[in-house]
Amino acid sequence: MVRVLDRVRHVALDVRPLSVAPYRRLWAAEAVSSIGVQLTAVAVSVQVYDITGRSFWVGVLGAVGLVPLVLLGLFGGALADALDRRKLVLVSATCGWLCTIGLLLNDLTGLDSLPLLLLLVAVQSGAFAVSQPTLGAIIPRLLPPDLVPSANTLAFTTFNLSSVTGPLLASLLLSVGSYRLAYAGDALLFTVMLYAVVRLPAIPPAHDVASPGWRSVVEGLRFIATRPVLLLSFGVDIIAMVLAMPRAMFPQAAHDWFGAQQDAGWLYASIALGAVLGGLSSGWIGRVRRQGVALVTAVVCWGLAVAAAGLARQLWVAVLLLAVAGSADLVSAVYRQTILQVYAPDEMRGRMQGVFTVVVAGGPRLGDLRAGASVGLVGLGGAWVGGGLACAVLVVVLALAFPALLAYSAVARGSASDSVAE
Repeated sequence: MVRVLDRVRHVALDVRPLSVAPYRRLWAAEAVSSIGVQLTAVAVSVQVYDITGRSFWVGVLGAVGLVPLVLLGLFGGALADALDRRKLVLVSATCGWLCTIGLLLNDLTGLDSLPLLLLLVAVQSGAFAVSQPTLGAIIPRLLPPDLVPSANTLAFTTFNLSSVTGPLLASLLLSVGSYRLAYAGDALLFTVMLYAVVRLPAIPPAHDVASPGWRSVVEGLRFIATRPVLLLSFGVDIIAMVLAMPRAMFPQAAHDWFGAQQDAGWLYASIALGAVLGGLSSGWIGRVRRQGVALVTAVVCWGLAVAAAGLARQLWVAVLLLAVAGSADLVSAVYRQTILQVYAPDEMRGRMQGVFTVVVAGGPRLGDLRAGASVGLVGLGGAWVGGGLACAVLVVVLALAFPALLAYSAVARGSASDSVAE
């Protein structure tokens, strides 16, 4: 019995980072507040369509959020390297929370103003673009380097779980009430995040840094350009999302291949479900030393699993294969984030996380564009399967042509003096 329990612990989700109180509070707060973020994301999209009656404006909703995400994601990272990270998260998170309150008031007053909705979503996206890289830069200051992979696995697993439960809860709230219930739920849940940030210790810059500005942003980009490991880690992620992300094809696949439009919901949920299951059995991730090889392998598995799902003509087979892809994507995301957090010095971590946020958020949107355009050229099956195969092949070619990433091994970068956890 003891041997069985030891084997379970060997593969189960590593929860050792939760023994550090500041990280534990922050993790729990992100897990709860992420559900609220999903509530608002669904509600505001439905409300925009209800006001306009056109999917075009739902697309515009995504576009107005992308511009501040890219610009402030880069600049927010520079701020995170120059200011107290606790204070910066508190200010930006409060700004995002006030935008949610604005969405709630817009519905409660019956104003239903489309320009106001678009403005609030744009500001909220900008606040997220500042808070997210700052939070990512905080983690290595709270934990020793050997626990960073496990912390990232916990974070990505809970995020994917919220990506499943949040939209389902939003559907329930919208069916029994109105948009105000979803917005109120988000506002209430996000107060947990504000409390966790208030409880964090002060996290001032660990080293002397230049004043935040676009020159500082350029310095961060130059740092990436001269570090092949970081540059390649971003490159494989862009390849994975742009070439192999199939979600824009889910509605047509549900109609053409599986015969029921509502089956698209299973397809949308499958990748996140796979990531959750992968996270629950991820105890081995933190013990891998050849993290560069593991990252490349995970992205290749993602591409091949997506391609295989594009050959399936039974819904359960497609869902299963997409779940495998989601599990591989979780592993890829954990190693990319870990390499970025541990490889970069603390005075660069904010800017690195800013670029990471831009790539992670922007890549799938470019992938949607690629998928939609490809269907018109080579058909649904060709666009889906071809994208997955192209991803796998191109990542292998890139890794072999530039072996720095394959040679990367986990190292105990940083020092005890960086830590602020108590």
